[in-house]
Amino acid sequence: MSSFAPIYTSATIRQLERAAPAELGSLMTRAGQTAAAHARRMLGADPQRPGRNVLIVAGPGNNGGDAFEVAVHLKASLYRITVVFAGAGENARQRLPDDAKRAYAKWEAAGGSVVADIPAPGTGPARWDLIVDGLFGIGLGRALEGRHARLVEQINALRAPVLALDIPSGLNGDTGAVMGCAVRATETITFIALKSGLLTLDGPDHCGLLHCDPLGLAPASLVAPPGELLDASARQALAPRPRNFHKGNAGKVAVIGGADGMLGAAFLAGRAAIRTGAGKVFLGLLATEVPAWDPLQPELMLRGPSAAMAEASVIVAGPGLGQSEAADSALRSALAAERPLVLDADALNLIAGDASLAKLTTRRNAATLMTPHPAEAARLLGVPTAEVQRDRIAAALAIAARYNSIAVLKGNGSIVAAPPGPSPAAPGWWINTSGNPGMASAGMGDALAGIAASLLAQGLHTLAALQLATWIHGAAADECAALGNGPLGTTATDIIDAARRVLNRAGNAA
Repeated sequence: MSSFAPIYTSATIRQLERAAPAELGSLMTRAGQTAAAHARRMLGADPQRPGRNVLIVAGPGNNGGDAFEVAVHLKASLYRITVVFAGAGENARQRLPDDAKRAYAKWEAAGGSVVADIPAPGTGPARWDLIVDGLFGIGLGRALEGRHARLVEQINALRAPVLALDIPSGLNGDTGAVMGCAVRATETITFIALKSGLLTLDGPDHCGLLHCDPLGLAPASLVAPPGELLDASARQALAPRPRNFHKGNAGKVAVIGGADGMLGAAFLAGRAAIRTGAGKVFLGLLATEVPAWDPLQPELMLRGPSAAMAEASVIVAGPGLGQSEAADSALRSALAAERPLVLDADALNLIAGDASLAKLTTRRNAATLMTPHPAEAARLLGVPTAEVQRDRIAAALAIAARYNSIAVLKGNGSIVAAPPGPSPAAPGWWINTSGNPGMASAGMGDALAGIAASLLAQGLHTLAALQLATWIHGAAADECAALGNGPLGTTATDIIDAARRVLNRAGNAA
């Protein structure tokens, strides 16, 4: 049983709302209460300082209803509330959904009123202490334009703290794509469960600090989640080593790559594998001139590709592989090997460009892991990179299904995806939120491939190995940043050393 937090799409959130027990009462009322509590905290709820200025922007749907509920609670706490109602036309109130209509009535009963626009400078408060964004929720289906786009632009220009209700307005709840424009929130309080669009692509940049309140529901017991959130519990997959242990128990990794001018990529992958626990690591190098040893990691054993693969229990193909005839031949040998295989970098590019290599990949009986960045994913799927980024979850799932592999689509909110299996109710994708922009640096993919291979060699199941490798890779970058070694200037070597520390803190040292 997974211990990861569930993630839902807009469609499955609607199922959860319909499945909510009647005895819980109005979910909108509950959402308003919890959001108001977050607002008071952001305002520094000091009873000696009542009357601060709060701007609440309420939209024409249920997200607007949540905003009216928040307005009622904050007015009762003596804050000065200005509510902008962005419904269109004279009958905008009548077109509100029933729950939102009731919330509007509560606001009026509390003595509140609405205005049509954010007060212009000089006509309203000198400053806003908080803005509550209740313009649009996860139901937004098209790009913002006209008045609604102007409201978002005004919110972003006011330079005040912003609390977004459920999701920042203008953000796609499923993909994390900005739909024309989107609110940049200081904090976001999302209701019932995490939504995929909050966690990948542009979502994290627009959410700010993310909170989730289930509103009294136990989501996973009502509707099976389509995805889950990778977090530190991924470390549970790697059991502590017994004292009676030797290097043969930790497996043997072969890294196939390192063509002329790209030796560093293979060395990085090998160093990542040995420093995260692999028992032995062999480098099968394609370069015409190969050093006798790695002076920074003398434990690595340098071979030709065939000799390295013959020694290994797990193979990594791709770091610095190039796209020569020799690279093609080495990759075919790796694909034919009945051993777990991690495919990265030029291995992915060769497979994308050759139908026979793609067929060999798909027909493998042994475990296969693929670690593409968005451009490599686009080549594997034969689509533009922008299409991959428009729906990262769909792209990751498509790669996993097409190539019969466990895949991770790297990027902001990396997506780990599994091919269709016998249990359709089980999650098929996972989103990782560890990591930071310091990872936008050469060699990071080589490090990830080496870590994944190391975990496979130590006996982890394919999916668990890629989940843990993905999380550790990002957590190592976060540790680098915490120590002042990032985000600017973080190197793949920094990540490798930090990944070892993060793993060992879990009690997984020998």
